[in-house]
Amino acid sequence: MKIDGAWLHDPATQAVCAMLTGAGHQALFVGGCVRNALLHAAVTDIDIATDATPDRVVALAKAADLKPVPTGIDHGTVTVVANGKPHEVTTFRRDVATDGRHATVAFSARIEEDAARRDFTMNALYARPDGTVVDPLDGLPDLGARHVRFVGDPARRIREDYLRILRFFRFTAWYGDPALGMDAEGLAACAAGMEGLPGLSRERIGSEIRKLLSAPDPAPATASMAQAGILAALLPGTDTRALAPLIHLEGDLPPRWLRRLAVLGGEDPTDALRLSRAEQRDLAALRTEIPTTTAPAPLAYRHGADLATDALLLRAALLEQPLPAHWQDDVARGAAARFPVTAADLPGLVGPALGQELKRLEKAWLASDLRLTRSQLLA
Repeated sequence: MKIDGAWLHDPATQAVCAMLTGAGHQALFVGGCVRNALLHAAVTDIDIATDATPDRVVALAKAADLKPVPTGIDHGTVTVVANGKPHEVTTFRRDVATDGRHATVAFSARIEEDAARRDFTMNALYARPDGTVVDPLDGLPDLGARHVRFVGDPARRIREDYLRILRFFRFTAWYGDPALGMDAEGLAACAAGMEGLPGLSRERIGSEIRKLLSAPDPAPATASMAQAGILAALLPGTDTRALAPLIHLEGDLPPRWLRRLAVLGGEDPTDALRLSRAEQRDLAALRTEIPTTTAPAPLAYRHGADLATDALLLRAALLEQPLPAHWQDDVARGAAARFPVTAADLPGLVGPALGQELKRLEKAWLASDLRLTRSQLLA
């Protein structure tokens, strides 16, 4: 079996591979680029595994007029930049010691040892520079079945790095077969390993939740996460019941992870997920607007088209009510609207009196669904 794609034949990528193979070393694409190529999905990051040590990779890159960057050299990773494109080149490794967050590794010359330390079987797939797939752990059947399964003993994999609990749900949401459901052994191990979650940084937790909720349909995986008690441990008070209805209402709209976070409710997740100030502001606006009856056009005038769309979808999902008729047209109208009255239209007023009158007129304009004209308002 072979993979293919424009990225595989890119001269820069082939130059990095030739740098290694020309010196007698292995160069194997690994992980997401192989998995996604087999699934005919977009390939964004290119990772290459090799039996060459990091120092050897640096020396070979310099000799080939490529730029080596020691991004993670202690753990075996050198970023080799060719034609402006970064390629993560990592030496085969095996774990010597782990503490649930970090691993002490030893370099290896065997692909089997490198594959055995990876998280899921579908991520332990390799490919030679010509695209020939190398499958040391028999992961191809799992990928074909879209079965997200831990490599080896799930409990051991989780104890090595508790972030794998969250990755299990995220990968199932993105690559799992909904009809197959969660891998039972993996789900049980995740539930049993929850005590390790507090040791993870909030930045890493926030990153995984963002990726999970950005999946085409994260509802089944998120529901399993809640049933296992993991979601409540991370985001207390959340409820997943309205997530599936929200996904249905979204239709062909682009997924927005913050909208999906908002539908879960619960306590303020700012600290738990390390939300940015912009994310905090948008989430607060959504939570404020959900219980209101603000019409689509005024909603979009106040918050913009994206947040207005989010608020309307959230209302419909949470309150179990239909979306307003022609709501998308009204959102577009409101987002483009400009209040037709300015201070120059009220020459007899100054200071606080001017501000109060502008506010009064704007309130009347909003109440009219933005339909009152300048002359009507001034009359």
